[in-house]
Amino acid sequence: MKVHSLHIYPLKSGRVIDLAASEVGAWGLEGDRRYMVTDRQGKFITQRELQALAQVTAVEADGVLHLSKAGEDASLSAAFDPARRIDVEVWSSHVTAALADDRVNATLSDWLGQSVKLVHADAVTRRQCSTTWAGEGVETGFADGYPVLITTTGSLRLLAEATMEEGGEAFGMDRFRPNIVIDHDAPFADDFWSAVEIAGIRFDLVKPCARCIMTTQDQSTGERGGPDPMPAMRKLRMSTDRRVPGVLFGWNAVPRGSGTVRVGDGVSVVAERPDGWPVRLR
Repeated sequence: MKVHSLHIYPLKSGRVIDLAASEVGAWGLEGDRRYMVTDRQGKFITQRELQALAQVTAVEADGVLHLSKAGEDASLSAAFDPARRIDVEVWSSHVTAALADDRVNATLSDWLGQSVKLVHADAVTRRQCSTTWAGEGVETGFADGYPVLITTTGSLRLLAEATMEEGGEAFGMDRFRPNIVIDHDAPFADDFWSAVEIAGIRFDLVKPCARCIMTTQDQSTGERGGPDPMPAMRKLRMSTDRRVPGVLFGWNAVPRGSGTVRVGDGVSVVAERPDGWPVRLR
C-alpha cells in the first residue's frame, strides 16, 4: 500500500495543484486551502454557489498569491497586509482573515460576475476543528472542517464500475478533491482504518466525509450535467449513522506530526476501526 497521488487547493473551491511531494504540518499539506473567496459580508463562497471558481487557478510563491482564470488574458497577483483584516464565516466557524486590496477584489469580482472578497488564513487566523471528532487543539485553514482528506483508488474504482453498469459515464478522483490518495485495491477499506502512517507521520482518520453536489461538477469548468457519482454513492455509500448523514466517500484526517510526504511512500495501518462505519446498501 502506497501514496498514489498528492493534491492541494490553495484557493478553496479553486483548481487542484498536483504534487510529487509536500510538507505536512498541523494544518495539513503545505499551502492547502489557505485562501478563500467570500461575499461582501465575509461569508464563504464555494463551487456550490459559484461554479466559475472551478476555472480559477491559484499558486502561492514567496508570500504572494498568483491567480488566473480560464478565458481571461490577464493574471492577478495578491499580497496580504496582516493589518488589513475582516471577520469571515466558514460553515459554523467565525475567524479573522487577512483581506486582499481593493484592486484585487475588484478584478476577481469582474472575473466571477459578482461582488467578492479574497481572504487569507494567515498566522493570525485561528480556526478550531470539532473537538468531538478531532480532539482538543486541532486547527485548520479554510478546508471544510479538517486538515487532510484521504481517499483510496479501490473506492473510486468500485464507484466508477457501479456507475458504468447503470449506463453512466466514468469519472475521476478529481471529483472528490482529496489531499492524499492511497493506492489500495479493497474498496472502502478506509472505513476500517482508525489511523495510518506515512513517512513517519501518523494520520488519524477522524470522520467520514459526507458528499455534496460538487461531486457532480466538472472540476475544470464547474459545469454540471456530465458524469455523476451520486447515484452509485446513494446505492453503496448511504450512512446509517445520524452523526454523519448522507453519502460518504473518503475520510477527514488529522496529522499528528510533521514532515515530508511523497508520491510512492509506503502507507501502513497503525490503528483499526473493527466495526467500520455503517452504510446502507440499496
